Amino acid sequence: MKKCCVALLTLLPLTALAYPIEVNKTLGDGIKVDAQAFDTAHDLGAVTLTNYGDTAAQCKVSLRNGPEAPRVRRVDVAAKKTVDLSVRFNREILKLRVDVDCKAK
Repeated sequence: MKKCCVALLTLLPLTALAYPIEVNKTLGDGIKVDAQAFDTAHDLGAVTLTNYGDTAAQCKVSLRNGPEAPRVRRVDVAAKKTVDLSVRFNREILKLRVDVDCKAK
């Protein structure tokens, strides 16, 4: 029983760093882009865009954290390629909202 309690207590700090993430995608015709967001640090958000389609995509990614102004990144994702984006906020992230808007290039 003591070992079980110690194991749970050691995992507690790792789960305390996580914050909720919402991802909304708006894709154009024929675009097959997947967006995956990560909670890397308390003030850093990261997004990985993967293009599974045969055409290049031009994407606009907007990351929001509460009252701060949204951070907007524009990126071109080639066919069958992956692009990583990261954003550092001034405050600790409480809830990260990611909006991905992609169109054919």
